[in-house]
Parts: sequence; C-alpha cells; structure tokens
Amino acid sequence: MASARGGGPPSAGPTVYIGPRPTMHYVFEVVAQLYSGASPVVVKARGLAIGKAVDVVEVVRHKFLAGSVEVGPIRIDTENLVNRTGRETRVSSIAIPLSPSGPLPPRGPEPAGGGGGPTSPRGSPRPAGAPS
Repeated sequence: MASARGGGPPSAGPTVYIGPRPTMHYVFEVVAQLYSGASPVVVKARGLAIGKAVDVVEVVRHKFLAGSVEVGPIRIDTENLVNRTGRETRVSSIAIPLSPSGPLPPRGPEPAGGGGGPTSPRGSPRPAGAPS
C-alpha cells in the first residue's frame, strides 16, 4: 500500500528486491538483468535494506559497469504495513532505476574448467570417490 507521493508511473522493467542475502548476490542479479537487455532494472528496498540497495547500485555503477549505466529518477516513499502484532506501521521505501547509457562492456572470460563435474560447496572439484 504505497502512497502516491513518489510520483511517476511504475517502471516496466524487471525489479530486484533487496533483502537479507549478501550485497553481491543482488549486484550479480542487476548486472545479469542489464546484460539480458532489460531496461530499466529497478532496485527496490524497504526499511533497513535501503542502505544495501544504495550499495548495490553504487557497486554496479562504479565497479562492474563503470560509465555504462545511468540512474533514473529515484523514488522514495512511505508504505503502510501491518506488523507481526497486527499493528499498522509506516516503513520507508526506495526504488532506484538503472538503465544502460550506451553499449555495455563485454563480459569477462568464462571460468576455466568448463564446469565439467561436481564441485564441493566451496566450488573446488571433489576428489575422485568422494561422497556427494
């Protein structure tokens, strides 16, 4: 239940909702969406996740796609939610659209090894005969 103060129509592109996962998870999701041709990709967050949403956008802009992405009009709002105790509460929210400002840089090389075979939880190949 968002109020209409944020202004503007909702974006037509895909949305990445920020939650408890590590920041880089969301960075990779945004970059993948942009490389797939989606535009704009909207990064959305509420409450304490707003800071992480800003971090995600800044990492995408300055580390992964430097000079190739522009930030659209940022919308901030207050949403009315019902908390666990049944009480209505107000929570701040943010929506940050990202669009390519030109051609995206070429993707990096694929990892060596070609992904042929099972890996351990840490990503290294399992020794022969090791249990799954």
